Amino acid sequence: MKKRQSGFTLIEIAIVLVIIGILLGGVLKGQEMIENAKIKNLRTDFDGITAAIFSYQDRYGSLPGDDARANTRGWDDALVDGSAGNGSLDPNNAFNAGANENQYLWQHLRYAGLIGGNPAGTTNNIGGRANPTNAYSGLLGVARVQGNWGLGLSGNIVCASNVPGKGAAAIDSSFDDGVSNTGTVRALAAGATPIDDEPTGIVATVGYLEDGTIYTVCKQL
Repeated sequence: MKKRQSGFTLIEIAIVLVIIGILLGGVLKGQEMIENAKIKNLRTDFDGITAAIFSYQDRYGSLPGDDARANTRGWDDALVDGSAGNGSLDPNNAFNAGANENQYLWQHLRYAGLIGGNPAGTTNNIGGRANPTNAYSGLLGVARVQGNWGLGLSGNIVCASNVPGKGAAAIDSSFDDGVSNTGTVRALAAGATPIDDEPTGIVATVGYLEDGTIYTVCKQL
């Protein structure tokens, strides 16, 4: 008498495959929802910073960071530099500006209550003068374009670092033309330290790649 071999039936295999498909679909849908939430949050960051800067101008008659009277309002740590009050921010260095207007900007906005965070502190890039972070764990920064810096944009720009290709393309499309090297939103593929990579040069990167490439994305104010 032959021994009967045990195994899965076609129905059992089909059921397992259906369950695996449902689980994979749920995972992918969850990842998509997380990515969409990050994109939405980053767009809110761009809008919120722009609104905060213009609100500060309306209230005090100066750009935050360039406000020559910021240290006369009882804001003990709100230093100003020698060029404060000239109507424009310092050029270059959106993310690691050091002791200049692009770093004081965040402290002035915090003291004014226009962005969150404790404004106190006298150390550059830390505490009240620290750049806010974005949804991709990168930084948000503001600076003025000058010379060969700023990806061909003009005036003051707000930038976000450490943004993956899908998020960068979505932000560009929501504000501008969706093209990385034209319009009022432009991007530069990041190097070895994507969180700190500044929008150096006047030539933006061509195209948004979804292959793990990280970008610094900048929008003209």
